[in-house]
Amino acid sequence: MGNKKNAVDRLIDIVVNQRKRIEKFFLVGVIFSAVLSLLVETNYDLTEYLPDWAPVEQGIQVMEEHFGYPGSARLMIDDVTVYQAKDYKKQIEKIDGVDTVSWMDSTVSIYESEAFLAEQDIEDYYKDGHAVMDILFDEGDSSLRTYDAIDSIRQLLGEKGHLSGPALDNKTLEDSLSGEMPKIMAFAVVAILLILTLTTTSWFEPFLFLTTMGIAIVLNMGSNLIFGSISFLSASVSAVLQLAVAMDYSIFLLHTFIKKKEEGLGVEEAMKEALHIAVPSILASGVTTIIGFVALALMKFTIGKDMGFVLAKGIIWSILTVLLLMPALILRFHKLIEKTQHKPFFPSTGKFSQLLFKIRHVVAVIALIILIPCYTAQNMNDFLYGTASMGSGEGTKSYEDNLLTNEIFGESNMAVVIVPNKSIVTEGKLADKLEELPFVKSVTSLAGTLPPGIPEDFLPENLTSQLHEGGYARLVVIVKSDSESDYAYSCMEQIKEITREYYPDESYYVGTTPATQDMEQIITDDYGIVNGISILGVALVILVSFSSVSAVIAVMIPIELAIFINMALPYLYGQQMVFLGYLMVSSMQLGATVDYSILMTNTYVSVRAEEPDKKKAALKAMSQCIMSILTSGTVLAVAGYGVYHLSSVAAIATLGQLIGRGGIFGMTLVLTLLPWLLCVFDKGIMNGQRKKAARKRKEKKGV
Repeated sequence: MGNKKNAVDRLIDIVVNQRKRIEKFFLVGVIFSAVLSLLVETNYDLTEYLPDWAPVEQGIQVMEEHFGYPGSARLMIDDVTVYQAKDYKKQIEKIDGVDTVSWMDSTVSIYESEAFLAEQDIEDYYKDGHAVMDILFDEGDSSLRTYDAIDSIRQLLGEKGHLSGPALDNKTLEDSLSGEMPKIMAFAVVAILLILTLTTTSWFEPFLFLTTMGIAIVLNMGSNLIFGSISFLSASVSAVLQLAVAMDYSIFLLHTFIKKKEEGLGVEEAMKEALHIAVPSILASGVTTIIGFVALALMKFTIGKDMGFVLAKGIIWSILTVLLLMPALILRFHKLIEKTQHKPFFPSTGKFSQLLFKIRHVVAVIALIILIPCYTAQNMNDFLYGTASMGSGEGTKSYEDNLLTNEIFGESNMAVVIVPNKSIVTEGKLADKLEELPFVKSVTSLAGTLPPGIPEDFLPENLTSQLHEGGYARLVVIVKSDSESDYAYSCMEQIKEITREYYPDESYYVGTTPATQDMEQIITDDYGIVNGISILGVALVILVSFSSVSAVIAVMIPIELAIFINMALPYLYGQQMVFLGYLMVSSMQLGATVDYSILMTNTYVSVRAEEPDKKKAALKAMSQCIMSILTSGTVLAVAGYGVYHLSSVAAIATLGQLIGRGGIFGMTLVLTLLPWLLCVFDKGIMNGQRKKAARKRKEKKGV
């Protein structure tokens, strides 16, 4: 044990005595990381996170290998005649990046008389001077070439054109995030700076905290290069979350240093003592947060691994920055901290603590009453699972264009069916059977394109290769439905059922609806695993820290109840939620707010060692922790709600709302319910402390 203590002492001596070298090391690291962060790519395609065994992923692999993985869009053109629409179609087909444009001219000759056209059923393609077309691009929905093609189509059509669909969702998502994230980050910095200014007693302290966290954020962003690319969700919220969640560590270290200096120690000795006290608490808090994030990596839908590792790595960088660099910064600027001291903006929290302590029994009764209803309600939410829920939000042009197109022509959804190219006759029968379905608008296939009696070899290869390649045939099916609903799923299942009648051994299905079906199944299965592992992991850390099952129960109850309430509210509001955000926030809220519980329980244990009255000990612990918890909880809430109000992307806005609201509930329940729980479980908690102390004495004797 002595050797271990000496090793810690030597490490602390290095941190304090070699601080100038450490500053230089971090300066080089920040510059290097800032450059590397520019090389990290952002991925906007959620299908890339599906496991290899998912049916739609297998279909994507076959299609990429033989046909490429085309993006798609829907286009409506205003104020055109049939002939003008045909001309626009020809021009769009010539745009680089456009593969095919499907319109009614593939089934109806538009050069017939107007009387003939009037008799045809063309309302799915042309109505009241509006024409609607379906576009397939050469490359994927997130390809720069596809984005350039979209820009070219918009330039060609101007205000007459209305584009929507998966490619537009991805482009809008990317454009929105590139514009919104700097605003969100700027808001978070300004808001957190204001909160810290109000809750600290030095004008310089907030800048020191933000500088430390800013360095940790840049280091995390640069080191993301080890992943090659990160998801748009990670890119959007990781920096704000890291700033909000890890701020506690720097606040705790500085305030511990100031306290030790006020006791009469020199600045270097005060820092060494502060590090001795801070290291165990910061590591314990950090490990619980990391476990909550790493649990996401166990998701079979691997965007969880993406977010989990990025966020966990951010916490690791924050801990390293606070424990290695911040001591150097504090020692460099400690005189400036003293010179910029000011009177507290808030009065003493003693009376407020007493008020909260008095209502603990009322809060406990309310908690018992709402526990089961909230747990039940959170499992009854209405969810969105697919990529459509991630893209164009209200207020964006693609969202408005989609509404306008749907209003005139109804909803449209593209699916690709891939089957073995064994018989052109069988393929033709399948295409005809699918076109008979009432919800199918059109089916594009080589069997339907090839004139009767004409061999496939007679057609140019650049045409046939789009639909026949490498032993496979591709059929593009346009369905008159949205992409994510029970009706859309029913349509897709009927398409699959008919296809299997003709191709029972092998067939693949690609598109937003089949991808969403797979995502729903996989993400739903992930929920129980991720939640269970994160709760178990955090509980284990608490058990090791306090050596008491009673402490685990007391610490976890307020946080889990806060999660239940947070997740139950959308059901009570009738709000449809993005399931991916719901799944992730459960782990994030647990990891981010359990620190409040641990801080108060640690403080209670310290006070209780000298205070025989458990109620007085609980009140003192609350009085000592209340400002730290209020500061941390408010920072998390403001950061979360900032994301919610400033992002037009539904998935990210929902994530922000849940994080912000979760921070408020976590903070509130820790300050009102936990003091009661500490008193209720006092005997078990203190027995655990005595056992822990006894083990340490034995270890010392053994050494």
